[in-house]
Amino acid sequence: MLGTDYSYQIQGQDASAALAEFSRREHARTVVVPTDDNKVKARLRELEEPIILFGEGPADRRDRLRYLLSIGNGDTRMTDSNDNGDDEAEEEEYYTAGSEDLLLARRKIASHSLPRARDRIARQKQESQVPLSRLIAHRKAQNARLRTLVSQGSQIAADRPVSIARFSPDSRTIATGSWAGDLRFFDASTLEERRRVTGHVDKVSGLSWHPHATTGLPPSVCNVVTGGGEGDVCLWALTGDAPLATMKGHGGRVARVEFHPSGHFIGSASFDGTWRLWDVETTAELLLQQGHSHEVYAISFQDDGALVATAGLDAIGRVWDLRSGRTVMVLDGHMKAIQGLGFSGNGYQLATGSADDTVKIWDLRQVRNVATIPAHKSLVSDVRFFHGGYAGRQDNDEEMVDGDATSRHKVNGDSTYLATSGYDGAVNIWSADDWTLVKSLVGPAEKKVMSVDISRDNQQICSSGFDRTLRLWSGDV
Repeated sequence: MLGTDYSYQIQGQDASAALAEFSRREHARTVVVPTDDNKVKARLRELEEPIILFGEGPADRRDRLRYLLSIGNGDTRMTDSNDNGDDEAEEEEYYTAGSEDLLLARRKIASHSLPRARDRIARQKQESQVPLSRLIAHRKAQNARLRTLVSQGSQIAADRPVSIARFSPDSRTIATGSWAGDLRFFDASTLEERRRVTGHVDKVSGLSWHPHATTGLPPSVCNVVTGGGEGDVCLWALTGDAPLATMKGHGGRVARVEFHPSGHFIGSASFDGTWRLWDVETTAELLLQQGHSHEVYAISFQDDGALVATAGLDAIGRVWDLRSGRTVMVLDGHMKAIQGLGFSGNGYQLATGSADDTVKIWDLRQVRNVATIPAHKSLVSDVRFFHGGYAGRQDNDEEMVDGDATSRHKVNGDSTYLATSGYDGAVNIWSADDWTLVKSLVGPAEKKVMSVDISRDNQQICSSGFDRTLRLWSGDV
């Protein structure tokens, strides 16, 4: 058996070096370095060290950064948010002064939204007097009509995937945007192409109609807005081949765009991590709003115009009060990126569709998620409530007594169902009271469905797909 030798000695200088190395290794365990390889490279650049060594992988590069920080001057604080060492300053709240134009816009939005909210609440109080049996009968009749939806045909709508399709307010025209960068207009009854214009050099993934387009707004003024992959927001008239204006400012792809219900403003969501508010008349940028940690994909305005919801690839949604700029609610619950969202016409509910294959329903009054729908077998690409009020329903109203006066109360069909599209090739229709599946629409050889929309006259549903088609669905609705 070999004995243990305790007689060895370490020179003083070597002992100091060994102790220093042990201390450095102990200290290195406490050094926090980012997991994102791009941020590791950025930090190495700040330290004036080689960004990439021959044969070095991301894990090796991360270990090298940890070693360099552990032997540095003691400033080893590092986070995934690309911290520059001034932690206290970053944790403090800060405010960016708004322009005078933004103040005027907020006042205009308040003047627009408050009367609409008052009217909506008064209407909801009146509708609360409708007997429950009448509401149930209306829902059953509507669901029966929705089950008759069938494909009426499809049309090749672009040379590349059709990323978005939207009905005009009068329900007679469908506008589409595609990865080819063009904007096309189709007849909603025949799917015949009426017009084609190009204004983007990259894919179009955002499209919205002015609230009064085709219903009284002159065709020579801004009727449509689009957002492109190059970061531009283009305003279009229904005449001419060039955009009326191109609004620049985003530093990344513009994913979705939306008209404010007043028609005076436009919201845009971008991959630069911000959403912005634009003035339609002056084309000026009124607001640049941060608040998401990753790309912002979806944006939707409440019908009153007081609130706006945004969501993105950070799997988080936020509801903002446009009149004050404050966050009203954080929509935290999805496991993956949020690809679509939309407000219900009741003013207090909204739906979000995610890459986790689910649709979540959020209640602003309860400030929580009230329902989760296993909507698709793959990514949910779009979510749209029916917005049409009393249109498209059978007129079987009953007389009801309200105080001393006898009045006729109608069942409001607005937002009583919603449509979702998914990369599983389906368009699904859901009842908006119990969130049950009413009808699943699948076209022949359908692949990824990229968007869906419901006409305001409640007669048709359109969808656009990765297979470059625009498809029309209708029935006895």
